[in-house]
Amino acid sequence: MIVVKNNNVNKSARKVRQVCDLIRNKKVEEAMKILRFNDKKEIAIMLTKLLNSGLQIASDSEKYDLDNLVIGEIMVDEGPTLKRIQPRAQGRAFRIRKRTSYVKVALKEA
Repeated sequence: MIVVKNNNVNKSARKVRQVCDLIRNKKVEEAMKILRFNDKKEIAIMLTKLLNSGLQIASDSEKYDLDNLVIGEIMVDEGPTLKRIQPRAQGRAFRIRKRTSYVKVALKEA
């Protein structure tokens, strides 16, 4: 099993999970096609880079057949929230929460 992580995703975990649910338990080639035509481009590009990284690790180790790799596990957790201030009327300030997330993809052979 090959595990690839990205702990620096500047999108909320909920939005990333929507895209991850589309490719869970699919073959890597099929997942790449799904991501290529997904509406959430920034998340799709990040996940494509993660999958390419996993494929590169698999080809370097020469233990895995690249055609039979399946996305075994894909987890999205909440990361730290950046807190910012939005000035409002009459001297008030509203808080803006910029959420981040952690993504972990595990590739396994079918």
